Amino acid sequence: MRYLPVACQMKEADQYTIQTLGVSSLELMERAARACVRCMKEQEMDLSCVYVVCGSGNNGGDGFAIARLLKKDGYRVSAVMAGNRERCTKECEEQIRLFEEAGGIVGNEFKTGEYSIIVDAVFGVGLSRNVEGKYADILRAMNESKALKFAVDIPSGISADTGNILGTAFLSDVTVTFQEKKFGMGIYPGKEYAGKVMIADIGISSRTLMEDEETVCELSQAEYRRLLPLRREDANKGTCGKVLVIAGSKGMCGAAYFNAKSAYLAGAGLVRIYTAEENRIVLQTMLPEAVVTPYGSYDEEELLELLSWADVVCIGSGIGMGDIAGKVVKSVFQNNRRPCVVDADGLNLLAKHPEYFEQRLHDQYILTPHMKEMSRLLGILTEKVKEDRLKALKSFLGDKNTGVTCILKDANTVTYAFKRRACLNSSGNSAMAKAGSGDVLAGLTTGLLAQKKDCYESAVLGAYLHGRAGDSAREEKGVYSVLAEDIMNHISIVIKELAQQKGRGSI
Repeated sequence: MRYLPVACQMKEADQYTIQTLGVSSLELMERAARACVRCMKEQEMDLSCVYVVCGSGNNGGDGFAIARLLKKDGYRVSAVMAGNRERCTKECEEQIRLFEEAGGIVGNEFKTGEYSIIVDAVFGVGLSRNVEGKYADILRAMNESKALKFAVDIPSGISADTGNILGTAFLSDVTVTFQEKKFGMGIYPGKEYAGKVMIADIGISSRTLMEDEETVCELSQAEYRRLLPLRREDANKGTCGKVLVIAGSKGMCGAAYFNAKSAYLAGAGLVRIYTAEENRIVLQTMLPEAVVTPYGSYDEEELLELLSWADVVCIGSGIGMGDIAGKVVKSVFQNNRRPCVVDADGLNLLAKHPEYFEQRLHDQYILTPHMKEMSRLLGILTEKVKEDRLKALKSFLGDKNTGVTCILKDANTVTYAFKRRACLNSSGNSAMAKAGSGDVLAGLTTGLLAQKKDCYESAVLGAYLHGRAGDSAREEKGVYSVLAEDIMNHISIVIKELAQQKGRGSI
């Protein structure tokens, strides 16, 4: 497991290392500089003409230390103070002294030139205000250079907390970040601006990050492997879980198909589809393994019997916003006692009728909104959700929905549940931006849930497998031509790959 701290969490880890473990700030700065220089050499970067742009904080101190080390190694290095020298931290001032003692000259203004590499050491992870004025001009000039662009810890102008561009930001080719990748570098647009991220261990303790349940995590493949459901040799369709898929209005049979087949591919034993009558023949033809129970009008008695039959429920994909759909969703929340995945129109109906969600009988729910659906659930603009997705997730779930899990879908999906770490998904790609992709995720997650995994683990693993299936499909089809069915058909491939050398465990 890797941690993805926000600014205040990284600062706390720094302070614990300095104050409790007794590692000086200057020593950490030296380690950071050595790690950056080592990266430059190992990556065989052109160091024939290096230009280091420094701020007045400790990130600037890192920059001056890098400049000194390169100069001592015989490279042609220039360093410029972009900040106010009178406001330097004591560590930065000491690094300036050491650089000058080594024969370096500190420039007082940014100069355009033919550099082989520009090093950004202007702002660190603590930046929370917009970059304006002289600083903005300097970052824009750095971006316009044809030189390789190298960021120290985080690209200047990127929020470590949200990944947002704070007015203007440095567009890096390579970023060496210290100890842990910051959350804002794992999501867009920060991810794009960070370029290739290399994590350098400089001895900052992760203890505070581990103890803080609010620290976002990113799992390794081995950890995802341990989340796969146990498959007993004497399993049968009953022990592998009975899934009720409530999906597909007239003309929307594809949503039900993707839900149901994805649940089967994830390992569910038996899937029943409750759908509009018009979809019956198509679904029976496309997926004969599923039991299809069609409806022509709202029948609460029939619905209650199906809910009683199921081990888990998946509701919402393609059901529409009509009268029957509204009654079905309302009845499910008022009567369902099984774990449940809510997707698409199910979420839109909840946004329209939040009282349905408040009437639920338990908290074993997984919600799968994309940004627009989350904005409807919260009653805020989509841009506000994107500005701070962690805040949006915590605001929605809060203390009242303590057992509910939410998969907030985006280019970088985040899964969150109260008292569980937010998990940033590391898989997936832009080829998956196609209609039906979300239906596959909902069905896949439901199939995992049916095999007696808890909601959070099912959601975390479901998001990862969904993204890996998309990655696998892209390898075969390319970035433009992947369809939802391609993603779905690669589920079996990626589960087989992950199951090799499988171990059991939890997070």
